[in-house]
Amino acid sequence: MTERGHDGVVAGVDLGGTKIQTIVVRGAEILGQARVPTPGDGPEAISAAILETVHVALDASGAGESSLRSVGIGAPGRVREGIVSHSPNVVGMQEPFPLGPRVSAGLAGVPVHVDNDVTVATLGELERGAGRPFGSLLGVFVGTGVGGGLVLDRTVWRGRGAAAEIGHTIVKPDGRLCGCGGRGHLEAYAGRASMQAKAERLVAHGEHTAVFDLMARHGRDRMTSGIIERALAQGDTMTGRLMDQAVWALGVALATAQNLLDVEAIIVGGGLAERFGRPFVDRIASQMRLLLFSPDPPAVLPAELGDLSGAMGAIVLAGG
Repeated sequence: MTERGHDGVVAGVDLGGTKIQTIVVRGAEILGQARVPTPGDGPEAISAAILETVHVALDASGAGESSLRSVGIGAPGRVREGIVSHSPNVVGMQEPFPLGPRVSAGLAGVPVHVDNDVTVATLGELERGAGRPFGSLLGVFVGTGVGGGLVLDRTVWRGRGAAAEIGHTIVKPDGRLCGCGGRGHLEAYAGRASMQAKAERLVAHGEHTAVFDLMARHGRDRMTSGIIERALAQGDTMTGRLMDQAVWALGVALATAQNLLDVEAIIVGGGLAERFGRPFVDRIASQMRLLLFSPDPPAVLPAELGDLSGAMGAIVLAGG
């Protein structure tokens, strides 16, 4: 057996709009982890940061690069044959970029498997998380943007490469501007980047919020889930209103998807769900149920793998 055989280790990379998280596993055991902010200066810097996290996680695991047998990457946007495009929340990846080949070249030709980040996170929940009991499910991950993954008969449905993009479901025709350039999309109401943009517009029109003071105080340049939590704890009216609108939009989009697909379960993850937990997920479920056609609603559950959904799904993608 070669060093890259079945006794080797596998790396899983979760590329998000704000962070890159990588784990290294052997079998079911996580041996090492690494996490860095996502660079904002283009895809080459992002490739370099991914390679950095793989090396740091390998060092933490005690495994050398020669024992790395494969890498999985979950990346926002459209993915075909390792090429990422149409990713509005990652700088420089609107245009096609060969992320898989670039990372593979930096790892001496180790096989690199790339798929949409939320499809990958949904795969992780299907195989190792909250989705294990179900044959059909919809994964919805609410972070910088909003992404979806669809499982039918325990098989991820990818369509022609852009399936389950629930973040671009229209919840209000001609509504808020989305990062993709469209209007009225779910992501324009529930994605943190769009929520921040809306808050900036409201402040420009004379409204008040504690969000930007909190961002400055805590050294953040983005409206993170932690900043939202702190603002809500202070009774910030604007933040409460933005969160109410996010829950409303998620309820509309999930009900629309459920009326079409009739899946057994909907799993909600991502930064907002991790931060606010079951009460946030239950609020979405309550809003959704008001709009369902069927009297038999699906199970609506928080992602079980939490912050590691994406990285663990990338491990599954890579054959780990």
